[in-house]
Amino acid sequence: MSLFTTSSSTASRNKVVPLWEIRGHAKSHPEVVVQAVAARNRARAEKDTYEEILEDPNIDAVLIPLPNGLHYEWAARAIEAGKHVLLEKPSVNNEEEALKLFRMPELSRPDAPVILEACHSRFHPAVHKFLSFITPADVEHVYTDVMVPWLLIGKDRIEFSYDLGGGSIMALGTYNFAMLRMIFADEPEECTSCSPSVWADGLHGRCDYHFEADFRFPNGGTASATATMQGPLLWKPSEARVTHRPVVVADPSLPDTQEKIKTRQVTLHGYMHAVLCHRIDVKDSFVIRNKADARPVKTWVESSSHKAYSFRDAGCKRSGPDGEDWWMPYRYQLEEFVNRIKGRPTSYWIDGEDSIKQMRMVDMAYEKSGLGLRPTSQYS
Repeated sequence: MSLFTTSSSTASRNKVVPLWEIRGHAKSHPEVVVQAVAARNRARAEKDTYEEILEDPNIDAVLIPLPNGLHYEWAARAIEAGKHVLLEKPSVNNEEEALKLFRMPELSRPDAPVILEACHSRFHPAVHKFLSFITPADVEHVYTDVMVPWLLIGKDRIEFSYDLGGGSIMALGTYNFAMLRMIFADEPEECTSCSPSVWADGLHGRCDYHFEADFRFPNGGTASATATMQGPLLWKPSEARVTHRPVVVADPSLPDTQEKIKTRQVTLHGYMHAVLCHRIDVKDSFVIRNKADARPVKTWVESSSHKAYSFRDAGCKRSGPDGEDWWMPYRYQLEEFVNRIKGRPTSYWIDGEDSIKQMRMVDMAYEKSGLGLRPTSQYS
């Protein structure tokens, strides 16, 4: 499979596509060849335009890591050209664009191109090991956070350009939101609050550099998400902390007058870049109490910690290789992308409807924040 990727200019306003991420992981896959790299800077692209490469019959698939505001147009163009698309998250700027993109007539044909939203963190074994400790129906509250130190993202970067789909909800919040949706195995009913932080400089008033949002889910559970692109220099790993409701668990050793209650908390430290460092902590708090008056008779806590760098570690059944300890989430993601293109089973996938729902949650937050949705592309 020949792969083409678009890249941005290295100018300070633009996001630099991490080519090590593309070439390094592609080289480790025996069925992938990086055929070409294009850029908005024509000299860097070796005089190849996007259109010329989309017309190249030697290119099977494209990776689109352009600024968010350009995702819809170039993903649509690639699909129209019959190319498979690995599309950087967030897939597009808003739900309207997602509906148009993922429901393109070309995608409903028998020989339809494959399109995958590249939310890499969702593919790592650590995330799936973490989810194995969670009972979605019993989730009472979830806290998530993610941060980038302020020194890494200056004000002049595209992450703070409204016209290009900037903002911390777009750049980082999508990781939080995807994690919340996986934990609850459902979609939020409402964004109950969203407090953004913006610079009062007259230039970045619609682009949040920090946000805190709360959601309500159908099972009655609540969730909090916070992200900042102006965090302290001392980097803090991303965190997802899940608290379950107290539940009665069977214990045949107890008399009929007593019952055993368990309250579980599961925390994944480092869900965004699990290959660098992560830890899954499981804490079960138990109470044996009298049924008549709920008076506790005995209490104790059982704790354990886990890691999973491969699906062998995660204990998950796979249709393909379990992966290697050094595989980053991008490599696991690429494995599934190639499998789907080749018509082989995939163990985990993000379909178009999932990506539409993801953008619906992003829109919920921006509507509640008062900043408004990111602009819709005029490409038709």
